[in-house]
Amino acid sequence: MRERRIQIGWAELGITVTAELDGRNPALADALWNALPYRSLQGHALVAGHHLFHVAPVHELLHLPAEQKVDRRAVPDGTVFCSRLQHLGIKYGELTEPMPATPVGRVLPADVDALAEAGRAVWDAVYSSKRHVFAEVSRLGEAGECRVPRLRAEDPTVDALIGKVHAETERVWTHPPEELVELHEGRIASRAGSYETVLTTLLFVNGETRPLGYCAYGGLVRAAADGMPLDCLRQMARILAATPAEFLGYCGLQTLHQFTEGALDAAARMERRTDFLALMSQMALYVNCLGGWNLQLFPWSVGGHLRREACPA
Repeated sequence: MRERRIQIGWAELGITVTAELDGRNPALADALWNALPYRSLQGHALVAGHHLFHVAPVHELLHLPAEQKVDRRAVPDGTVFCSRLQHLGIKYGELTEPMPATPVGRVLPADVDALAEAGRAVWDAVYSSKRHVFAEVSRLGEAGECRVPRLRAEDPTVDALIGKVHAETERVWTHPPEELVELHEGRIASRAGSYETVLTTLLFVNGETRPLGYCAYGGLVRAAADGMPLDCLRQMARILAATPAEFLGYCGLQTLHQFTEGALDAAARMERRTDFLALMSQMALYVNCLGGWNLQLFPWSVGGHLRREACPA
Protein backbone atom coordinates (compact mmCIF):
# COMPACT_ATOMS: atom_id res chain seq x y z
CA MET A 1 0.00 0.00 0.00
CA ARG A 2 1.43 3.37 -0.98
CA GLU A 3 1.94 5.91 1.76
CA ARG A 4 -0.67 8.66 1.82
CA ARG A 5 -0.18 11.50 4.26
CA ILE A 6 -2.39 14.52 4.75
CA GLN A 7 -1.72 17.83 6.41
CA ILE A 8 -4.32 19.47 8.66
CA GLY A 9 -3.58 23.06 9.56
CA TRP A 10 -5.29 25.81 11.49
CA ALA A 11 -3.70 29.06 10.30
CA GLU A 12 -5.51 31.13 12.95
CA LEU A 13 -3.81 29.01 15.64
CA GLY A 14 -0.43 28.61 13.95
CA ILE A 15 -0.72 24.82 14.31
CA THR A 16 -0.33 22.10 11.68
CA VAL A 17 -0.36 18.32 12.11
CA THR A 18 0.32 15.45 9.74
CA ALA A 19 -1.80 12.31 9.55
CA GLU A 20 -1.36 9.07 7.65
CA LEU A 21 -4.23 7.31 5.91
CA ASP A 22 -3.51 3.78 7.07
CA GLY A 23 -5.71 1.53 4.93
CA ARG A 24 -8.71 1.26 7.22
CA ASN A 25 -12.00 1.92 5.41
CA PRO A 26 -10.32 2.44 2.04
CA ALA A 27 -13.44 3.67 0.22
CA LEU A 28 -13.84 6.53 2.71
CA ALA A 29 -10.11 7.28 2.66
CA ASP A 30 -10.09 7.36 -1.14
CA ALA A 31 -13.03 9.78 -1.21
CA LEU A 32 -11.27 12.08 1.24
CA TRP A 33 -7.95 11.88 -0.64
CA ASN A 34 -9.58 12.63 -3.98
CA ALA A 35 -11.41 15.68 -2.56
CA LEU A 36 -8.28 17.44 -1.29
CA PRO A 37 -7.47 20.23 -0.78
CA TYR A 38 -10.28 21.97 1.06
CA ARG A 39 -10.90 24.51 3.81
CA SER A 40 -13.75 24.24 6.31
CA LEU A 41 -15.01 25.85 9.52
CA GLN A 42 -13.53 23.90 12.41
CA GLY A 43 -15.93 22.65 15.04
CA HIS A 44 -15.61 20.90 18.38
CA ALA A 45 -17.76 18.23 19.99
CA LEU A 46 -20.14 19.76 22.53
CA VAL A 47 -21.31 16.55 24.21
CA ALA A 48 -18.94 13.69 23.37
CA GLY A 49 -15.68 15.06 24.82
CA HIS A 50 -12.27 15.90 23.35
CA HIS A 51 -13.08 15.59 19.67
CA LEU A 52 -12.59 17.92 16.70
CA PHE A 53 -14.84 17.73 13.66
CA HIS A 54 -15.70 19.76 10.60
CA VAL A 55 -17.96 19.37 7.59
CA ALA A 56 -15.90 17.87 4.78
CA PRO A 57 -17.04 18.91 1.28
CA VAL A 58 -17.07 15.29 0.14
CA HIS A 59 -20.45 14.14 -1.17
CA GLU A 60 -19.51 10.45 -1.14
CA LEU A 61 -19.07 10.34 2.63
CA LEU A 62 -22.86 10.40 2.96
CA HIS A 63 -23.30 6.93 1.50
CA LEU A 64 -20.04 5.02 1.04
CA PRO A 65 -19.83 1.73 2.98
CA ALA A 66 -17.46 1.24 5.90
CA GLU A 67 -15.54 -1.97 6.42
CA GLN A 68 -14.32 -1.31 9.94
CA LYS A 69 -16.06 0.36 12.88
CA VAL A 70 -14.57 1.06 16.29
CA ASP A 71 -15.62 2.48 19.64
CA ARG A 72 -14.18 6.00 19.54
CA ARG A 73 -13.52 5.87 23.28
CA ALA A 74 -11.06 3.01 22.95
CA VAL A 75 -8.83 4.14 20.07
CA PRO A 76 -5.60 6.15 20.46
CA ASP A 77 -5.59 9.93 20.54
CA GLY A 78 -4.98 11.28 17.07
CA THR A 79 -7.27 8.78 15.32
CA VAL A 80 -8.88 10.36 12.25
CA PHE A 81 -12.43 9.43 11.21
CA CYS A 82 -14.71 10.02 8.23
CA SER A 83 -18.41 9.71 9.01
CA ARG A 84 -21.77 9.57 7.26
CA LEU A 85 -22.56 12.86 8.97
CA GLN A 86 -20.15 14.26 6.35
CA HIS A 87 -17.55 14.95 9.01
CA LEU A 88 -13.83 14.57 9.27
CA GLY A 89 -13.23 14.02 12.97
CA ILE A 90 -10.13 13.68 15.12
CA LYS A 91 -9.98 12.35 18.66
CA TYR A 92 -7.51 14.28 20.81
CA GLY A 93 -8.41 13.16 24.34
CA GLU A 94 -11.06 11.50 26.47
CA LEU A 95 -14.39 10.71 24.83
CA THR A 96 -17.55 9.61 26.64
CA GLU A 97 -20.00 8.87 23.80
CA PRO A 98 -20.11 5.18 22.77
CA MET A 99 -20.64 5.94 19.09
CA PRO A 100 -19.38 3.44 16.50
CA ALA A 101 -16.98 5.34 14.25
CA THR A 102 -15.12 4.65 11.01
CA PRO A 103 -11.37 5.37 11.20
CA VAL A 104 -9.30 6.20 8.15
CA GLY A 105 -5.94 7.13 9.68
CA ARG A 106 -4.01 8.59 12.54
CA VAL A 107 -2.11 11.78 13.35
CA LEU A 108 1.61 11.06 13.62
CA PRO A 109 2.73 10.50 17.24
CA ALA A 110 5.10 13.48 17.08
CA ASP A 111 2.12 15.78 16.40
CA VAL A 112 -0.32 14.52 19.04
CA ASP A 113 0.65 17.22 21.57
CA ALA A 114 0.13 19.93 18.94
CA LEU A 115 -3.23 18.36 18.11
CA ALA A 116 -4.28 18.60 21.77
CA GLU A 117 -3.22 22.25 21.82
CA ALA A 118 -5.36 22.88 18.75
CA GLY A 119 -8.27 21.04 20.36
CA ARG A 120 -8.21 23.23 23.46
CA ALA A 121 -8.01 26.40 21.35
CA VAL A 122 -10.91 25.33 19.14
CA TRP A 123 -13.02 24.54 22.20
CA ASP A 124 -12.47 28.08 23.43
CA ALA A 125 -13.36 29.44 19.98
CA VAL A 126 -16.61 27.48 19.76
CA TYR A 127 -17.70 27.80 23.38
CA SER A 128 -16.75 31.32 24.36
CA SER A 129 -14.63 33.57 22.14
CA LYS A 130 -16.59 32.78 18.93
CA ARG A 131 -13.39 33.27 16.92
CA HIS A 132 -13.65 31.67 13.49
CA VAL A 133 -11.05 28.91 13.07
CA PHE A 134 -10.75 27.05 9.77
CA ALA A 135 -9.23 23.66 9.07
CA GLU A 136 -7.13 23.49 5.92
CA VAL A 137 -6.74 19.91 4.73
CA SER A 138 -4.41 18.93 1.91
CA ARG A 139 -2.12 16.20 0.69
CA LEU A 140 1.25 16.57 2.40
CA GLY A 141 3.52 18.81 0.36
CA GLU A 142 0.81 19.81 -2.11
CA ALA A 143 -1.27 22.94 -2.48
CA GLY A 144 -4.22 23.85 -4.65
CA GLU A 145 -7.43 25.81 -4.96
CA CYS A 146 -10.07 25.01 -2.36
CA ARG A 147 -13.54 24.72 -3.88
CA VAL A 148 -16.92 23.31 -2.89
CA PRO A 149 -17.75 20.46 -5.32
CA ARG A 150 -20.75 20.82 -7.62
CA LEU A 151 -22.80 17.82 -8.72
CA ARG A 152 -24.68 17.54 -12.03
CA ALA A 153 -28.11 16.32 -13.10
CA GLU A 154 -29.34 15.34 -16.56
CA ASP A 155 -32.62 17.20 -16.17
CA PRO A 156 -31.85 20.89 -16.96
CA THR A 157 -34.30 22.19 -14.35
CA VAL A 158 -32.81 19.99 -11.62
CA ASP A 159 -29.29 20.90 -12.70
CA ALA A 160 -30.13 24.61 -12.50
CA LEU A 161 -31.41 24.17 -8.94
CA ILE A 162 -28.27 22.26 -8.01
CA GLY A 163 -26.28 25.17 -9.40
CA LYS A 164 -28.15 27.65 -7.19
CA VAL A 165 -27.69 25.51 -4.07
CA HIS A 166 -24.01 25.06 -4.88
CA ALA A 167 -23.47 28.78 -5.41
CA GLU A 168 -25.09 29.62 -2.06
CA THR A 169 -23.12 26.88 -0.28
CA GLU A 170 -19.87 28.19 -1.71
CA ARG A 171 -20.83 31.75 -0.75
CA VAL A 172 -21.41 30.88 2.92
CA TRP A 173 -18.85 28.09 3.25
CA THR A 174 -16.31 30.29 5.03
CA HIS A 175 -18.54 33.31 5.76
CA PRO A 176 -21.41 33.15 8.28
CA PRO A 177 -24.79 33.27 6.50
CA GLU A 178 -26.49 36.62 7.01
CA GLU A 179 -29.78 34.96 7.98
CA LEU A 180 -28.09 33.10 10.83
CA VAL A 181 -26.22 36.21 11.95
CA GLU A 182 -29.48 38.18 12.03
CA LEU A 183 -31.13 35.42 14.03
CA HIS A 184 -28.33 35.19 16.58
CA GLU A 185 -28.35 38.96 17.00
CA GLY A 186 -32.06 38.91 17.79
CA ARG A 187 -33.38 40.44 14.57
CA ILE A 188 -36.20 38.02 13.75
CA ALA A 189 -38.71 39.36 11.23
CA SER A 190 -41.38 36.75 12.07
CA ARG A 191 -41.11 37.62 15.79
CA ALA A 192 -40.44 33.95 16.57
CA GLY A 193 -39.71 33.53 20.28
CA SER A 194 -42.44 33.67 22.89
CA TYR A 195 -42.33 36.76 25.12
CA GLU A 196 -39.54 38.23 22.96
CA THR A 197 -37.09 35.46 23.87
CA VAL A 198 -34.23 34.72 21.46
CA LEU A 199 -32.41 31.83 23.12
CA THR A 200 -35.44 29.56 22.79
CA THR A 201 -35.60 30.20 19.05
CA LEU A 202 -31.86 29.65 18.64
CA LEU A 203 -32.15 26.35 20.50
CA PHE A 204 -34.97 25.10 18.30
CA VAL A 205 -33.24 26.24 15.10
CA ASN A 206 -30.10 24.35 16.08
CA GLY A 207 -32.18 21.32 17.04
CA GLU A 208 -33.94 21.24 13.67
CA THR A 209 -31.08 22.14 11.33
CA ARG A 210 -28.66 19.39 12.34
CA PRO A 211 -31.09 16.44 11.91
CA LEU A 212 -32.42 17.96 8.67
CA GLY A 213 -28.92 17.66 7.23
CA TYR A 214 -27.66 14.56 9.02
CA CYS A 215 -30.82 12.44 9.01
CA ALA A 216 -33.29 13.77 6.44
CA TYR A 217 -31.11 14.79 3.51
CA GLY A 218 -28.29 12.41 4.44
CA GLY A 219 -30.79 9.58 4.82
CA LEU A 220 -32.37 10.33 1.44
CA VAL A 221 -28.93 10.20 -0.18
CA ARG A 222 -28.20 6.82 1.41
CA ALA A 223 -31.61 5.47 0.42
CA ALA A 224 -31.12 6.59 -3.19
CA ALA A 225 -27.61 5.12 -3.31
CA ASP A 226 -28.95 1.84 -1.90
CA GLY A 227 -31.57 1.56 -4.64
CA MET A 228 -34.84 2.63 -3.01
CA PRO A 229 -37.49 3.05 -5.74
CA LEU A 230 -37.91 6.61 -6.95
CA ASP A 231 -41.61 6.76 -5.97
CA CYS A 232 -40.67 5.91 -2.38
CA LEU A 233 -37.85 8.44 -2.41
CA ARG A 234 -40.25 11.17 -3.49
CA GLN A 235 -42.67 10.36 -0.66
CA MET A 236 -39.94 10.13 1.96
CA ALA A 237 -38.39 13.42 0.86
CA ARG A 238 -41.57 15.34 1.58
CA ILE A 239 -42.24 13.43 4.81
CA LEU A 240 -38.74 14.07 6.17
CA ALA A 241 -37.88 17.56 4.93
CA ALA A 242 -41.00 19.67 4.43
CA THR A 243 -42.04 20.39 8.02
CA PRO A 244 -38.62 21.17 9.55
CA ALA A 245 -37.72 23.37 6.58
CA GLU A 246 -41.00 25.27 6.91
CA PHE A 247 -40.32 25.85 10.62
CA LEU A 248 -36.76 27.00 9.92
CA GLY A 249 -38.07 29.41 7.29
CA TYR A 250 -40.43 30.88 9.88
CA CYS A 251 -37.46 31.35 12.23
CA GLY A 252 -35.50 33.22 9.56
CA LEU A 253 -33.80 30.65 7.32
CA GLN A 254 -35.88 31.53 4.30
CA THR A 255 -33.21 30.53 1.78
CA LEU A 256 -33.16 27.00 3.18
CA HIS A 257 -36.95 26.84 3.08
CA GLN A 258 -37.05 28.04 -0.55
CA PHE A 259 -34.38 25.55 -1.61
CA THR A 260 -36.22 22.73 0.13
CA GLU A 261 -39.52 23.60 -1.51
CA GLY A 262 -37.74 23.72 -4.87
CA ALA A 263 -36.06 20.37 -4.22
CA LEU A 264 -39.32 18.70 -3.21
CA ASP A 265 -41.15 20.09 -6.24
CA ALA A 266 -38.32 18.92 -8.51
CA ALA A 267 -38.30 15.49 -6.89
CA ALA A 268 -42.01 15.08 -7.60
CA ARG A 269 -41.29 15.38 -11.34
CA MET A 270 -38.00 13.47 -11.54
CA GLU A 271 -37.54 10.45 -13.74
CA ARG A 272 -33.95 9.53 -12.77
CA ARG A 273 -32.66 8.29 -9.42
CA THR A 274 -29.24 9.73 -10.32
CA ASP A 275 -30.77 13.22 -10.50
CA PHE A 276 -32.44 12.69 -7.13
CA LEU A 277 -29.14 11.54 -5.63
CA ALA A 278 -27.29 14.57 -6.99
CA LEU A 279 -29.87 17.11 -5.80
CA MET A 280 -30.24 15.64 -2.30
CA SER A 281 -26.46 15.35 -1.94
CA GLN A 282 -26.04 19.04 -2.81
CA MET A 283 -28.81 19.94 -0.37
CA ALA A 284 -27.23 17.84 2.37
CA LEU A 285 -23.91 19.65 2.04
CA TYR A 286 -25.66 23.03 2.18
CA VAL A 287 -27.69 22.17 5.28
CA ASN A 288 -24.67 20.61 6.99
CA CYS A 289 -22.78 23.84 6.30
CA LEU A 290 -25.58 25.80 8.00
CA GLY A 291 -25.44 23.36 10.90
CA GLY A 292 -21.74 24.01 11.35
CA TRP A 293 -22.30 27.76 11.46
CA ASN A 294 -25.16 27.29 13.92
CA LEU A 295 -22.83 25.50 16.31
CA GLN A 296 -20.21 28.22 15.91
CA LEU A 297 -22.59 31.14 16.47
CA PHE A 298 -24.69 29.64 19.28
CA PRO A 299 -24.03 31.33 22.69
CA TRP A 300 -23.04 28.17 24.54
CA SER A 301 -21.33 30.10 27.33
CA VAL A 302 -24.66 31.41 28.67
CA GLY A 303 -24.95 28.01 30.33
CA GLY A 304 -21.52 28.20 31.91
CA HIS A 305 -23.02 28.04 35.41
CA LEU A 306 -24.53 24.63 34.66
CA ARG A 307 -21.92 21.99 35.43
CA ARG A 308 -22.19 18.21 35.50
CA GLU A 309 -22.33 16.69 38.95
CA ALA A 310 -20.27 13.63 39.79
CA CYS A 311 -22.40 10.49 39.72
CA PRO A 312 -22.16 8.01 42.60
CA ALA A 313 -20.05 4.95 41.82
